[in-house]
Amino acid sequence: MRKNVLASVLCMAMLMTACGGAAKDAGDGAGSEAAGADTTAAAAQDAGDGAGETKTLVLSTYGLSADISEEEVYTPFEEEYNCEIVTDVGGTNDRYTKLAADSQSSIDVIELSQAMTAKGFEEGLFTDIDMSRLENASDLIDVAKAMAEDGQGVAYTINSIGIIYDPAAVDIEIKSYDDLWDPSLEGMVAIPDITTTFGPAMVYMASDHAGVDVTSDQGEAAFQALAELKPNLVKSYAKSADLINMFTSGEVAVALVGDFGVPTILAANPDLVYFSPEGTYANFNLISITKNCQDLDLAYAYLDYRISEGLQTKTGKALNEGPTNKNVVFTEEEASSMTYGDVAANAKSLDYGFVNGVLDSWIDQWNRTINN
Repeated sequence: MRKNVLASVLCMAMLMTACGGAAKDAGDGAGSEAAGADTTAAAAQDAGDGAGETKTLVLSTYGLSADISEEEVYTPFEEEYNCEIVTDVGGTNDRYTKLAADSQSSIDVIELSQAMTAKGFEEGLFTDIDMSRLENASDLIDVAKAMAEDGQGVAYTINSIGIIYDPAAVDIEIKSYDDLWDPSLEGMVAIPDITTTFGPAMVYMASDHAGVDVTSDQGEAAFQALAELKPNLVKSYAKSADLINMFTSGEVAVALVGDFGVPTILAANPDLVYFSPEGTYANFNLISITKNCQDLDLAYAYLDYRISEGLQTKTGKALNEGPTNKNVVFTEEEASSMTYGDVAANAKSLDYGFVNGVLDSWIDQWNRTINN
């Protein structure tokens, strides 16, 4: 089973030798020096293999489907690069706060939502990405390539928010986001909280329902629309996994959810229906290299691996991750709950330069409007 950072401090000191022969302690941030900025990832692999050294990459990531990630993502990389991946898992906000608070963090690479990645670059937590060091960069879809070139990290998956519902519990056929305001759904709907990945998308969605560009009024019309939606709301939730019990108990009949959580929910409640309405709202998960990264070569190798056609084909099927590599191909069945093809092409993108500037105000309005 994958070791996390806190659990692995003592055993790492005994079992692993880091680059340069110094033991790496993931708990206090001490570790090997980077192999050199002019060394390519491929050269780093050859050097590591030839010397018989075991390198360490400390990865901050999500805890969702950890066993699958272990088998499909981490173990093959470890075997190819003669290294150990040590994971620090948790929610986006918690992991970001932890990194931001520790200038000597042992984290080398971090996987975050689009919003938090943008915030991290604004606050100087990450190093600029050198696209020339990523062999697979040319295979990225255009929007992902543009984000990386703008210094926003490397997008390894695209996801979006859709509607999941129990057709036996509702009296209408739900076809669009606007249907969520239907009076027949009173007391039946759950939506993601404003502080979650798709919380800001809810404000965009409400503003679109009101027929107003959210950037034109800073979200004023959106919160009026959310107030009108409130009679239909059961609650706003923090984790998509919470929806399993909510649907099973009959607490909710309709929910808005990121597609990354859909397979688990459907496995527990196979009678539910999920779909992505036309013009869904997209989010990218991105990988960034921290300013305190101890092995740039290994970090770049991991980034390049994450956006490769082969791995994204595997993670798409195993983890329902919409690909950012344009060469990945899925069948209609494989992509049924994935941001892929026409869904990805027509998805709306949030402007996180704008969102991050107004988010504190939105959180305050949300708490007064939805959670009060």
